[in-house]
Order: sequence, then C-alpha cells, then structure tokens
Amino acid sequence: MRGTIVHLTTVHKPEDIRVFRKECVSLARAGYHVCLVAPAPEDRKADGVDVLATGEASGRLKRMTAGVANAIARALRSGAEVYHFHDPELIVAGVLLKGLGKRVIYDVHEDVPDDVMSKEYLPEGVRRGVSHLAAAVEWIGAVFFDRIVAATPHIARRFPARKTVVVQNFPIVDELLAVEGVPYDQRPPRAIFTGGILASRGAVEMVRAMGLLGGGCHLDLAGKFRPVSLQGRLEREAGWRWVHFHGWCARPEMARLLGQSRVGLVLFHAEPNHVHAQPNKLFEYMSAGIPVVASDFPLWREIVEGAGCGLLVDPLDVEGIAGAVRRLLQNPEEAERMGRNGLTAVRERYNWGAEARKLLEVYRQVAPQPGG
Repeated sequence: MRGTIVHLTTVHKPEDIRVFRKECVSLARAGYHVCLVAPAPEDRKADGVDVLATGEASGRLKRMTAGVANAIARALRSGAEVYHFHDPELIVAGVLLKGLGKRVIYDVHEDVPDDVMSKEYLPEGVRRGVSHLAAAVEWIGAVFFDRIVAATPHIARRFPARKTVVVQNFPIVDELLAVEGVPYDQRPPRAIFTGGILASRGAVEMVRAMGLLGGGCHLDLAGKFRPVSLQGRLEREAGWRWVHFHGWCARPEMARLLGQSRVGLVLFHAEPNHVHAQPNKLFEYMSAGIPVVASDFPLWREIVEGAGCGLLVDPLDVEGIAGAVRRLLQNPEEAERMGRNGLTAVRERYNWGAEARKLLEVYRQVAPQPGG
C-alpha cells in the first residue's frame, strides 16, 4: 500500500523506546501509515501504529530462523514500499527485500563488531572471527540498502557517508519527569539503575557499593537480569539487603521511581561496545533531573562534565563508586544543581525532537509522501 512503511524487529519488544515510542510514533504523527512487525502475542494498534505480531520465539536459534522468516512474511503482506529493520540478524532479509524492489533502511543501534567481542555465550577463541564476519556482512548490506540510520556518530563512521544519517537515541523531553515527584531535598537516600541488568553494566559493583555504604543508601533496580542466574549471584552479596528489585517497569512507573531517586548509576565496564556508546539511561537520568555517577570514558566525560550533571568514576572501583554516591547524598544542594544542569542540557541539546526531524528528512528522501 502506497504511503505504508514497515519497521521490523525480531529482537526488540513492541514497546521498545527507540523503535516504537520514538521512531514509529513520530512517523505516524507525521502522517505515515506505520506498521511494526515485532515479537508479540497478538496484533494491536497503539498510538497510531499497527503492531503486527509474530509470536515470541523461544531460543536464539529459533528466533534467528523461524522468527526471521515469520517477520518477513508478515511484513510483505502489508504491501509496503519501505522497510526499516532494527536487528543485524535481518540483514540478509533486508538484501532480499531490496532484490524485490523495496526501499530498505537499516537502523544500527549498536557497534555490532565490537558488541560481538563482549558476547559471553561465544567462546573467546571465535569472537574475533565472528566480529570480522559481522563487519563484512554489514558492509555488504550497506551496499544494497537505501539508507543507514546510525544511533551514534561512532557507529556511523563504519558506513558510507553518502547514505548514512545519525539519529541519536536521546530522550523525549519531560517524558520521565514525575508529575508528582518528591522535591529533591525531601527524597530519601536512593540510587537507581534502569534497563538490562548485566555484570558488564556494573551490576556487581553497584550492589557491593551499597554494602560499603552500609544502609546509607538504597538501590532501586528496574529491569531484567541477563542472564537470569545473575540475580542469585547478587542476592548472595552483603549489599543486596539494601536493594529493591522492581523487574521491568512501564514508563509511568519508571518516572515515579526516578522522581524518588537522588542518584542515577551508569557504570558500564570498559568493553569495546561500551566505551563509545551513548547509553539511553544516561540521558534519561538527566531528563528526570537527577545527577549521575557514570563510568569515566572519554565520550561520557565530555557529556557529563560538559553539562555539569554528575560525577565520573572507575566502574571497577567499588570504593570510588560508593564515595561518589556518598558525596552526592551528603551535598544535596550540589547534587540538585547537577540534576538541574542535566535537565537543561536535555531540553536544549540532548532531546528526541531534533533527532525526529532528522528521521523525517530521511523519509522525505526515501519514502512516498504520507497519505500518497
């Protein structure tokens, strides 16, 4: 159908913030008929977007075979002319769609070759070979695709400049500002971490820092453990007694938790895919008006020190983490000022509004006009 565009994912949930809330909803509001093919139990319509369910494949192998085939079949039945996919495992499918005369956009969320080097399920001896293979597959795909949408400037450097646009994963202004948030100086001593809870994202160090603080700070964890067994490992840590695990939270609940927090933690380890990343949670903490304690990577230092919105630490230094959290708790005026600085930086620079305009420009160049 002319004017219809399809976003495809076999990895992300249909509620994914970048895929659905930012990109699909922005395009629907611009007048496009948007379909999102995603792993979900049933079809539905949400915020002007038709969500086309593919079921939830169990296991990585099944997802990458039957899941991909099912997603492509559902996408083709839409009769769309433009297909925008979000997962590296869909690259071959994207090339096939291009062969059928469709216009194809590849949305690159991660530095895939670097990400492969951190995959614990791959034996160390084969990671480098798989990383090189992933880079080659992406490069070949880029030759065919109409546009590459890269989530960071670092990712964009790996693709042809003439067809690559950087659309950064910045937050929607004021989305996570709690309507009934507790005034900062009245909040209890609480830190927060949101998103996937992994050892490589500092989960162990965060809990141990709570142990060093000895009840002087509580930690809210909002997300899912990867792997699930990590939860049991953390529960054996002394600091777990001061941790409150909420599981996955919808956005209103996330806003509520952020509105009760004094500190946001972003303590990724210095792995290849982390050092140049721009983690969504960093900007979401800023958008909620709370100061951050973040890993001291050059790019993150530029953001945090540039905005004056938090403190930087070695993510492996538990005492350093605890000390940074303690400083913010013991100096609430300084901490609140940092939180305001972060919120100002989001409203003026690091926000989805500017990125949405870049995405819409991509579609003006590639897609039929809305309603055409």
